[in-house]
Amino acid sequence: MSIEALSEYIEYLEIERGLARNSIEAYGRDLSSFMDFFSESGKEFPNQVERNDISRYILNLREHGYSPSAVIRKIASLRGFFKWSFANEYCTTNPTLTIERPKLPKRLPKVLSVKEIEEILKQELNPLESVIIELLYGCGLRVSELVNLKLSDINIEGKYLQCFGKGSKERIVPLGRKAVCALKKYLPQRDFTLKKSGVQSKFLLVNDEAVKINRQYVYSFIHKQGEKIHHTISPHTLRHSFATHLIENGADLRVVQELLGHSDVSTTQLYTHISKKRLKEVYFAINR
Repeated sequence: MSIEALSEYIEYLEIERGLARNSIEAYGRDLSSFMDFFSESGKEFPNQVERNDISRYILNLREHGYSPSAVIRKIASLRGFFKWSFANEYCTTNPTLTIERPKLPKRLPKVLSVKEIEEILKQELNPLESVIIELLYGCGLRVSELVNLKLSDINIEGKYLQCFGKGSKERIVPLGRKAVCALKKYLPQRDFTLKKSGVQSKFLLVNDEAVKINRQYVYSFIHKQGEKIHHTISPHTLRHSFATHLIENGADLRVVQELLGHSDVSTTQLYTHISKKRLKEVYFAINR
């Protein structure tokens, strides 16, 4: 029963909810982790899972050093699964209904200043690397959106791109002047690489071997650029910086929400807090 329920749930996430592959794999890992823990009880999964079993699991996660954010994610995975299981009669009760969500301390994400972004762009970057920076920062793309861009998603003449975010939600993002220039320099190199390799690719960003770049490549590249300006950064740091700089320059919150692909404006409001924090820092630095 346990494998059957889990397989059907994963299928539900993929087909009906249209979640991205990375999200589905994360759900699978979280649920498999709980199943391994619960199997020691000798009870049937998921029908005989009780609230106490989940409480013991959460305690076990904390004892093994899982961060609050990791625990929250695993609880969310269990909530989704048991809600679905109850609705589909795999269990007679939902044991997660009264489980409290741990409170996560509020931390504002790290952002770079415009000057720091310019410092990165002044480094010796090849055409592919320049495009990566311009699309992460200039368009606020998530790394998963970036690596999955297809050539057909880019409209140079119209100065926009289309990408697919969380839940395969499509959105249109304007291309700024610098992003357009970076793309115009990169595309001939891409054509030459593919022609030399004798392969075809529908993906926009390919390496010197004509292979689509992956998340690990982007994370490694961005991390190295951060080291050059003495910061530890990730691709998401550039996305955060994109949103913060827009708001600092007077962009409407709803517009930024659309550009980022946030389903809830409350998520976007976080960047107004960053902007206020940075304003205070500048003020007190000047008025010491």
